[in-house]
Amino acid sequence: MREKIDALTQNLNRTIVGKTEAIRLVLVALLGGGHALLEDVPGVGKTLLAKSLARSLDGKFQRLQCTPDLLPTDITGTNIWNPKTGEFSFMSGPVFANIVLADEINRATPRTQSALLEVMEEHQVTVDGVSRPVPHPFFVIATQNPVEYQGTFPLPEAQMDRFMLSLSLGYPGADEELEMLQNLQHGVKVGDLQPCLTLTEVAQLQELCSQVKVETVLQQYILELVRATRQDEEITLGVSPRGSVALQKATQALAFLLGRDYAIPDDVKFLAPHVLCHRLIPRGGRSARSVVDRLLRSLPIP
Repeated sequence: MREKIDALTQNLNRTIVGKTEAIRLVLVALLGGGHALLEDVPGVGKTLLAKSLARSLDGKFQRLQCTPDLLPTDITGTNIWNPKTGEFSFMSGPVFANIVLADEINRATPRTQSALLEVMEEHQVTVDGVSRPVPHPFFVIATQNPVEYQGTFPLPEAQMDRFMLSLSLGYPGADEELEMLQNLQHGVKVGDLQPCLTLTEVAQLQELCSQVKVETVLQQYILELVRATRQDEEITLGVSPRGSVALQKATQALAFLLGRDYAIPDDVKFLAPHVLCHRLIPRGGRSARSVVDRLLRSLPIP
């Protein structure tokens, strides 16, 4: 399994230049059984990272280009009348896939965004009173531009809470951007990537991640950090219990990716900003990242 993870990481590094940390965070979300939200300006490789991951896994991939006229049934699917049989038959939507890319998710209307709430949490879709499970494993990668808000609909807190973690790719360095330009001539394209991990192996890796040991003192540290967000004067809305669970699962996945069968406080400190910031609402226009960093500095490390 160690070799499988290394092969997957190398596959992603062939198209995503110099973004080792972002690749690791996306794999943490995948192996932790959660979903990832990529927030960054256009053109830095958000969609490329999602498509590269999909090509690297031997599963079904679907892409949703979110627009204001997208309907909930365009995501979940709908029942269609079949005149030959005289019955309704269900036509599945793009969420019935192993990896779903929701591109520019904040351009969809709130009604359409809500279609993802059930499937992201319960891995099933309910249409006309009938619940249908989606394939396993199931992983959603959503992208959004956090700068330009014209014609967008901000994700509600319930939707943000469904994502295990959020991350930003950022602009590449000078050497990385030069390498990117050179790759345009003789580098590997997304379509050239070959699957290096089967769905069965992904499920096995997720099970192994869930077995990583988290000591009680480290769980108490996670809870102290989460509870501090609910009591801090600079925060309007603190982190929910779902955030506590997400932080522990992400910590287990990161420890596994780093070759350990136990988690340490450094895992929690590294992941806390990515798992907690998008779940809380700071007061007075403060930065969520600065608030979380302050809480990390103030709490004693076990």
